[in-house]
Amino acid sequence: MAGGIRLSSPTINCLDALALAGFYAQITGGRVVYTDPVWATMNGPGGRIDFQTDPAYVPPTWPESTVPIQFHLDFYVEDLAAGEATVLAAGATRYAHQPNSDHCLVFADPAGHPFCLSTWDMLEK
Repeated sequence: MAGGIRLSSPTINCLDALALAGFYAQITGGRVVYTDPVWATMNGPGGRIDFQTDPAYVPPTWPESTVPIQFHLDFYVEDLAAGEATVLAAGATRYAHQPNSDHCLVFADPAGHPFCLSTWDMLEK
């Protein structure tokens, strides 16, 4: 390990940390393991994601870049249709623009962050 540094978890800014942690716990089968007034941590299969309440948060716009995307999360699924049904039922929104819909679908989480469900996983090939 170079310099003793290893990734702990990404932290995502949003208007409501607990609500967004709950969304990601629901879609991944994870669970919210920590909360305080401005922070929440979700632990699930594949790792942990932290969420920070930021009253100045503005959702990104995509595919236009009026408010640029700072990051996006990718999730591996075996079945795109089943994954889509799961995230839509949890409160995600499917973008109209889908550049790789044969193997990847792009959604916005309830806070407006883009994320992808993909059947393509280079690490498993």
